[in-house]
Amino acid sequence: MLTPWPYPDEGGLRPEPPGPAPDAGDGRLAALVAQRLSSDWTTRRQQIVVTVQNRVVILAGIVAGPDTRRVAGEIAWDVEGVVDVCNALRLAGARRPRL
Repeated sequence: MLTPWPYPDEGGLRPEPPGPAPDAGDGRLAALVAQRLSSDWTTRRQQIVVTVQNRVVILAGIVAGPDTRRVAGEIAWDVEGVVDVCNALRLAGARRPRL
């Protein structure tokens, strides 16, 4: 007995269910946060990468000191539409302890 193999166009094969769609405003929020970080005199020359997922801002990179790290987080929080901020900025010259 032969079992027919359906062609993809016939709809016999079901595609993977789509994952959660990225929030349409994430790109806009990332651009706004990056713009404000680049315009502030405390954070403008720092190595900060801005990522946004589901309106949560993730700050990564290296900054000069703890005040700069704090200011970057405050700037991100001040952008309308941000629901949370993950401040993963590291301090320049700070070393991780060896285990």
